Amino acid sequence: MAKYLPLVIAAAIVWRLFLWSRAPHDAPTRSVALTLLSLGLSHAVASPGGAHGLDITAGHDIARLVQNLFLLLASYFLMCFYLYSAEGPAARRRAQVDGVVVALVALVITVAALNVPLGALSVPSRLMDMTIPQVAVFYLCAGLYMTYAIGRAGRWSARYARKSRRPHATGLWITAIALGSLALACGVRAVFTVVRWSGGSVPDPLMTSAAVMLTVSNLVFVVGVTYSGLCARITGTRLWLRRRRDHRRLTPLWELLTGINPKNELKSASRTPWDRWRARGVHRRYHRRIVECRDGLVDISPYLAADGEEADLLRLEPAELARRLRHASTTIRQGTPAPTRAVPLAKPKGDDPDSDVDQLIAVSEALRLTA
Repeated sequence: MAKYLPLVIAAAIVWRLFLWSRAPHDAPTRSVALTLLSLGLSHAVASPGGAHGLDITAGHDIARLVQNLFLLLASYFLMCFYLYSAEGPAARRRAQVDGVVVALVALVITVAALNVPLGALSVPSRLMDMTIPQVAVFYLCAGLYMTYAIGRAGRWSARYARKSRRPHATGLWITAIALGSLALACGVRAVFTVVRWSGGSVPDPLMTSAAVMLTVSNLVFVVGVTYSGLCARITGTRLWLRRRRDHRRLTPLWELLTGINPKNELKSASRTPWDRWRARGVHRRYHRRIVECRDGLVDISPYLAADGEEADLLRLEPAELARRLRHASTTIRQGTPAPTRAVPLAKPKGDDPDSDVDQLIAVSEALRLTA
């Protein structure tokens, strides 16, 4: 599972940076983006290639320090997200206070890391000599701060989850569970550090279990913070696909009606090549086609009704209405004046917009079948 974590984090970072670019002044959006970015950079530094590169550049096992500094930043920005979401005007002051705290912790672990014996931090954490005071201080300070910050964020996430509706509530609960597990794992590792600092030993299975919990919790956290956005994107994609399909299905009716009266064809607000694929362009073209079809039906309706038959037009089946539309289009092209006034056609069976579109599509499909 750990091998998929960088890919999941990378996808989440790209998505959140995109959302931040669309709302650059929104503090909560910025905080989530910076949280994931810091988390991603931490994993990049922790990878074998990243650590090796930093060690060569710095001439010291500095990769462990950089990795933990990014983790501290991720914890801080995560807490800022909840501060800006809940605290209102006091959020900036609280964020500044917590910023001072994380800066002090970062200073302490930096001093500790720069004063350890060469190579003391470059070995796996389970093999490190925690009896070296600088190593113990390094891990203990970082672990305690992350336990504090992540624990607070997890408590806020659970509180908001109880007040929210799906899919936001589901995403918040996933995030709360992940943060609770992360805080627990960080706290357990801080206890392990104290035990090893005092000269005791921790069994390897416990060390491995804590590491696995951290990895799994990180993955679940990324899923949680992207869940509601992903659900919204899936819903939006489904709507985009349906409206593109319905736009094509309305083509036979639209072509017949605009062929009779080209003035009903509305001008496009955008003629860029990619407008056909952008969500906004698809929705705009879809609604424009519905309006054009409805306007065309108003124009052609006087040619469909004989005397005293206006009320019966509302009860026509789509196939019969399609047959009459083709006959009326021929009559109009011959220059015959309208025999009656305009009457309603293809009235929707419900009050929702989808019912209106379904009626138009039914008539358009009937026209296509009788072409």
